[in-house]
Amino acid sequence: MSDRAEILIVSGLPRSGTSLMMQMLVNGGVEPLTDEIRAADPDNPRGYYEFERVKKIEKDDSWLPGARGKAVKMISQLLYHLPATESYGIVFMRRDLGEVIASQEKMLARRGHEIPPHDRIAAASQKHLDALLAWLHEQPHMRLLEISYNDLLKDPDIEIPKVCDFVGSSLDRARMKSAIEPGLYRNRDGSSVSQEGSRPASGGLGSGG
Repeated sequence: MSDRAEILIVSGLPRSGTSLMMQMLVNGGVEPLTDEIRAADPDNPRGYYEFERVKKIEKDDSWLPGARGKAVKMISQLLYHLPATESYGIVFMRRDLGEVIASQEKMLARRGHEIPPHDRIAAASQKHLDALLAWLHEQPHMRLLEISYNDLLKDPDIEIPKVCDFVGSSLDRARMKSAIEPGLYRNRDGSSVSQEGSRPASGGLGSGG
């Protein structure tokens, strides 16, 4: 990374491609901050790349200095709690909202959880995205790169250089591309699960990325 004091955050809505981006960055040569507590499962066969203490950042951010120069996955709602005492490069994953919600619904159904009304979740998710991205653009201690999950799978040779330029390191682009398996993209237009993972959260469709 161009500034080794900067913390690289991979974020987005649940099921938007954050685990895939984490794997791409790790393949490319970026060190992740992860505890490997959450194991791979059918919803995300390659693993989640999560760090449990991220979920408690509102009450405990003492781990942040140890994340400098590393990549950390963080659900979008938690970005508001990142203190201005650090500098962040945020790779924000965007994905067709219908696909995101359908993937979340499939996951919740498979796990026996109640599925909230689709229209209500879609409206709440869009409102959250609009407000959050507007806020992120105003933060002087944050750099932001938005990456489309759909475009990444369709044209990785176009999207990967954007990530490399943003991170500012000599990443292994071929290895980053090798993390993309179109066969795991099974939720086009809401048909099944995707190359992504998340866990349910109360009052919503998921936590994690």
